[in-house]
Amino acid sequence: MTESVDCVVIGAGVIGLACARTLALAGREVIVLEAAGAIGTETSSRNSEVIHAGIYYPPGSVKAVLCVQGKELLYAYCEAHNVAHRRCGKLIVATSPAQIETLHKILAQATANGVHDLKLLTAEEARAMEPQLRCVAALHSPSTGIIDSHGLMLAYQGEAEDHGAMLALHSPVIGGTTQRGAGITLEVGGAEPMTISARTVINSAGLTAQRVAAALQGFPPDKVPPCHYAKGNYYALGGRSPFRHLIYPVPEAAGLGVHLTLDMAGQARFGPDVEWIAKIDYDVDLRRADGFYRAIRDYWPGLKDGQLAPGYAGIRPKLGGPDQAAGDFLIQGPDVHGVGGLVNLFGIESPGLTASLALAKHVAQIACST
Repeated sequence: MTESVDCVVIGAGVIGLACARTLALAGREVIVLEAAGAIGTETSSRNSEVIHAGIYYPPGSVKAVLCVQGKELLYAYCEAHNVAHRRCGKLIVATSPAQIETLHKILAQATANGVHDLKLLTAEEARAMEPQLRCVAALHSPSTGIIDSHGLMLAYQGEAEDHGAMLALHSPVIGGTTQRGAGITLEVGGAEPMTISARTVINSAGLTAQRVAAALQGFPPDKVPPCHYAKGNYYALGGRSPFRHLIYPVPEAAGLGVHLTLDMAGQARFGPDVEWIAKIDYDVDLRRADGFYRAIRDYWPGLKDGQLAPGYAGIRPKLGGPDQAAGDFLIQGPDVHGVGGLVNLFGIESPGLTASLALAKHVAQIACST
């Protein structure tokens, strides 16, 4: 027997739940299908939980636009729905004179993105804010913050369900069929397999979004982009953090470097590094700790041996692999792939959490126009 529904959202991470909330608020009937036994078990809960300002992304990119929009929407949402967060600010630090020019380039790019609150600091001004910091100059970003990502997802879920949305856990999408002008039929596995026919499908499956798209009969294979897994290990600092702000080194070619972030309890953690992997694996590699110590001591020479403990690992679904430029978010609607009612979200990594409300609004506009 085939069940019929207006909208299906595949994936109950922060983006899927934000999309479900936005669609439900618009009066759409929504079912969220999640393969795991809980919400947000992958990328959404295995990250730095940072509210990004929108500094690093190429001007005009989808990431830049949605991050800057989403940041303001997210702060307002957290205030209105009592989601734990804090505008703690961050310092981007240059540890050598050669890096000061990079700080100026970052400042110019942030300004082009519409981020106008950055301030260039001298070493003395930076150390006045963080006495244990070693640097020759820094950029202060006061609108960068931290958030309880699980609390945010629970808020999105609760609001979506209050407006009629339903969440089905242990419900992996294992295949389906696209029909021109007749919606999409999904085959759902799990303990109670079912077939669902939907007018609108949002593929927000994160690490497996490409796999889901490829499993839909009638979907053009050449519209499924490659997916590369970039794994990052995180290490926790033993004892009380000596820092009140987030600390980021000047960006490296492979990413933003090993940075210091804080959780809502004030615990400091460091990461991520970048490790390209072929399959999903969340084991924390203890052998990478030595590299963390070296990187951190560039800006915090006071870090003592033995202060870092293994934390957790996260994986980002990237559209570009090693030695390739970082890819933009790929929000792929019927105008691109030709399948009515289907919106694919590919390569949704950082700053996805920050951009979640803005991204969901954009997705809903596409979904409601098809």
